[in-house]
Amino acid sequence: MENRTPDDGELYAIVYGTEDEPGREVEARGLNQGAALVQHGNDLDALGHELAALDALDGEVIDPERVEDVPARRVPRVIEHRDHDGRRGPRRGEAFERAVLPDWLTSRSALVGSTSWACRYYGKAGAFHGVRLPLYALRVAARSPWGAARITAAVWRWVADSEHRDARRALLTSGVTAEGYLRIREERRNQARGRAFVAGSGLAVLASGGVVAAQADPMTQAIAVAASLGVLGLVGRAKDGRITSRAMDKAEAPRLTADLIAAALTSLGLSSINGPAGKDPKAIRFLALVRDGAGFRADIDLPAGATAAEVMDRREKLASGLQRHESQVWPERDPEAHAGRLVLWVGDRPLSKARPAPWPLVKAGRTNVFTPIPLGVDHRGRKVTTTLMYASGVVGAVPRMGKTFSLRLIELAAALDPRVELHVFDMKGGADHLPLADVAHAFRAGDEPEDIAFILADLKALVAEMRRRYKVLRGLPREVCPESKVTDELAGRRELALHPIFLAIDETQIAFEHPDHGSAISDLVTDLVKRGPAAGIMVWCATQRPDAKSIPVGIKANAILRLCLKVSDHTANDMVLGTGAYSTGIRATMFSRSDLGTAWLAGEGDDPVIVRTSYVDADGAAAIAARARVARAAAGRLTGMAAGETPADLDLSSVLDHLIAAWPGTEPKVWADELAARLTEHLPGVYAGWTAQNVTTALKPYGIRAVQHNRVVDGRQVNKRAIARNDVLAALGNTIDTPHDDKED
Repeated sequence: MENRTPDDGELYAIVYGTEDEPGREVEARGLNQGAALVQHGNDLDALGHELAALDALDGEVIDPERVEDVPARRVPRVIEHRDHDGRRGPRRGEAFERAVLPDWLTSRSALVGSTSWACRYYGKAGAFHGVRLPLYALRVAARSPWGAARITAAVWRWVADSEHRDARRALLTSGVTAEGYLRIREERRNQARGRAFVAGSGLAVLASGGVVAAQADPMTQAIAVAASLGVLGLVGRAKDGRITSRAMDKAEAPRLTADLIAAALTSLGLSSINGPAGKDPKAIRFLALVRDGAGFRADIDLPAGATAAEVMDRREKLASGLQRHESQVWPERDPEAHAGRLVLWVGDRPLSKARPAPWPLVKAGRTNVFTPIPLGVDHRGRKVTTTLMYASGVVGAVPRMGKTFSLRLIELAAALDPRVELHVFDMKGGADHLPLADVAHAFRAGDEPEDIAFILADLKALVAEMRRRYKVLRGLPREVCPESKVTDELAGRRELALHPIFLAIDETQIAFEHPDHGSAISDLVTDLVKRGPAAGIMVWCATQRPDAKSIPVGIKANAILRLCLKVSDHTANDMVLGTGAYSTGIRATMFSRSDLGTAWLAGEGDDPVIVRTSYVDADGAAAIAARARVARAAAGRLTGMAAGETPADLDLSSVLDHLIAAWPGTEPKVWADELAARLTEHLPGVYAGWTAQNVTTALKPYGIRAVQHNRVVDGRQVNKRAIARNDVLAALGNTIDTPHDDKED
């Protein structure tokens, strides 16, 4: 048989039948039956009508134009829905499947969010009406006379059959005979007597009930009176009046519907949306509109050529179109779908007006930097966590958006792990980080010369400590340290001294742009960011001016965690969140000035998330730091300044000072390997493991170069790299005349 595609006429005959053969049931292959889905719990009663009118999709079976001479047959019934490869179900990426169970039955966070919203909503309504019950009772009692009058009038009209009076008059005046007239009058009298008897019986029953109630106990009497007044008051209430007050202001925002969202999208002034939508009202496709936590979520396919990023850029206009506060409206791109898939979440109330989620560790609890710690919640109320170990981080924002408080929250989380050694430097010199001084090994606030010298010395010591740690890790058995990094178990072994170290620098632009020491500080911090994580060293930098100077390229490229609050432009956005973040829709420029503490968090999971960091005020921070200090004291982990050391007790000198202190007498030149050994002996905690190469490398930033130096050892000439004493003294700014041999030995 010839294998060819049937033409339209043959297809029509197959599907609808002919005069000789009826149409057959057919199988629809590759049919895209994607339709708008509404999950359980959606109270948007207008949604089904709005979404059911979607256009025919690609591959849908539609009726061809009928030929007049072909009689109509029954429409075929689709009996099976298969993909092209024979598998049951829609083609991948084409249909939006409906879950068997709603999200609130399968997700704990969704259940908590929906339950908390329902409890808040109905709890507020219950409390609102509960405290007004006495007022409602007075309103009902006040309307009871009107109720009694209405009931009396209604009974009288029923007994007198007043509603049929006009009909009887018309009948009597229509030329009815005398016999007919008498019959009508008699029937009315009989009806009136019957109804009067019923009404009288009812009145007697009510009177008897009143007599019984009058002889009952006071509680029964009160209940009877309240019930009577309640019934009479409800009957007597005004038609346009209300007994109860409104617990919720329904005029605050219109109900969220597909039509409202579509109108808001077309109001953005985007030609990529308005053009197709003007030609086809169904160009904006709604895949789902469901209840999601404390708000509603809509999954929308924008017209071809429109992107979610364009909508995100106009969040303020979108909120205006939806007639809601800007911090209620959160457009996002679906990272698992095409660029035109918009995920729109609309909260029940503005995020900026809602109280920040309390930090779970404010009152009690400890942390472990090797496991996730709570950071805040996303705009849907779901908990957001981050893991500090094996990662460095960057925090960026314009001033007064919560950058410092967010960094302090992370510092407090690190402080609640007693093993963590804290180094906190506030270059601004404010009081925001002062609570950490009670637990920090090294703490400094300010940018005075002595502060810069202190920070520079501490960073050098941290780099030396990092080198020592790698030497320790290299010496551990493979079964103890298989991945050559500090693990949770190794961090707890005191004899190894591999406890976690947390370094935080606020307002890094002040340190990195220092005219004399900025370059050295930047190089040291970059080295710690690059090599520190595996050695258990975490570095966090925060700045209010994200640019290439305040966040050097080495830090930007190697910091894994990025927390970006509101920034002013795409350059600052990508400086914090990484190159290309803005173009993919991850835009901190979308935040408004009211979105305090709200940021994009990148690096924790596969996709960046919006987080509103938990708010801890100064008193709360002091209480947490005090609790952390008690835990450290109990564990014997108080070190450095927290243990009572003062800045004067710390070594603020450089490697040049140490070289002169360890120099053998006034020798003009000393071999570099000998100097390394003397440095190790002089300060083993800083220079343990140093070689000649370490010495020459450390001196290069000071402009000191090694020279060849010959010496006689065991009767033979030995030539090695050496350092000239005069070069070291010159770098220190000293001019001391010492014997100097200009000849290369």
